[in-house]
Amino acid sequence: MVERTAPNAGPSSAPSEASDREEGLEFEPKFGADGLATCVTVDAAGGDVLMVAHMNEAALRATLATGVVHYWSRSRGALWRKGETSGQTQRLVELRVDCDQDAFLALVEVGGDGGACHTGRRSCFYRRVERDGAARRLAFVEPPAARD
Repeated sequence: MVERTAPNAGPSSAPSEASDREEGLEFEPKFGADGLATCVTVDAAGGDVLMVAHMNEAALRATLATGVVHYWSRSRGALWRKGETSGQTQRLVELRVDCDQDAFLALVEVGGDGGACHTGRRSCFYRRVERDGAARRLAFVEPPAARD
């Protein structure tokens, strides 16, 4: 089920194999040399990008088996079921894979308080980069989360 590719290794398959991966119906996810693939997580109802995280093979298998999104936490070096401690659960509605099958798009239904970010916000993308003369600065597009 899993193919590992080293960064900058160049094409590792014949054109027909690439075409099969890109146009075929076999689910053959590719994980990087670090064993990870990027997962962009989107609110299935509204289309908002909630977060970007990583999955390893175990996280992918757990997600598909349970319908609850799991990730690989690089900072903790552990499998992470989203919402396990925060209550901000993510129920998988649909999982898509990109053309190379090395990145995922998870469409989710958010539970708990509706947030996805550890800061308490709905999305991890709560700031935009703005020009301030020659410099760049950040500006909030989502206000800070209310704290109890």
